[in-house]
Amino acid sequence: MSVKKSINIMVAEISDILADHSPSIYLYGSVALDDFKLGWSDIDILVLTKRNFCADQAETLVGLRQSLSERYPGNPYFRLFEGGMRSLGAFINNAPKRTVYWGTSGQRITDNHYFDSFSMAELIDGGRLLYGGDIRDKLTYPTYTELRDDVRKHYETIRKYAQSTNKSVNSFGWLLDIARGIYTLRTGKIIAKTAAGEWALENGICPVPEALTKAVEVRRDPLAVKSDDGVLAYAEQLGGEIQKFADVLEREQYVSDPCDVLTRERYDRLKEMAK
Repeated sequence: MSVKKSINIMVAEISDILADHSPSIYLYGSVALDDFKLGWSDIDILVLTKRNFCADQAETLVGLRQSLSERYPGNPYFRLFEGGMRSLGAFINNAPKRTVYWGTSGQRITDNHYFDSFSMAELIDGGRLLYGGDIRDKLTYPTYTELRDDVRKHYETIRKYAQSTNKSVNSFGWLLDIARGIYTLRTGKIIAKTAAGEWALENGICPVPEALTKAVEVRRDPLAVKSDDGVLAYAEQLGGEIQKFADVLEREQYVSDPCDVLTRERYDRLKEMAK
């Protein structure tokens, strides 16, 4: 079964469960950006309803990924769906209302759903409406400051958790995330991860181009190398290369906002290094 047919089945199930709540179902992220790679990517969806749905509906939705995986054994896509389902009013106002959340670590019924500025920009700019009415005119596009702040949060995560890497093709993702962050800081726009890596290479931005080149190659076809001992051994040794590229992202943050954290003297020194 194809990813497209799997998405159609998922949308039909969700829209049936929430039929009396006028759901709008969106696809965003790598699939919407034509950058979905089986073996690496998730399938990101957002479901917004006209009003709050009931507890029984939430219970059915929270287990839907598993039930579809059991109904279609061998399908690799249903477990990859991630996202949130809540009322439009709660989403816009960030109000604590009943929410179904699907994530990498599992699924749960909660009262909120964190939706960062990158996801909002992707949704508004390139999200695909799969079902219902288009309500994006009611949403607010993130400011450059909000995008920059989320880049900074990701940068801090890279510094904290990517000093060393695992023997996994996903370890290459840190490099592509850095390239994407730099692209956003320079342009105020969102780009697919593969395209971000290619852009950084074309513009000579990465100080370790061999590592980023390999990251782009792996991203293009992760299933082809997921059991390649050489590639996996390389992935396990990427910590140093990632931190060198993160140095560039650090400079880019402060070039974009010289008065935010650094003194003027240090900012001028970093700006000179970035030329």
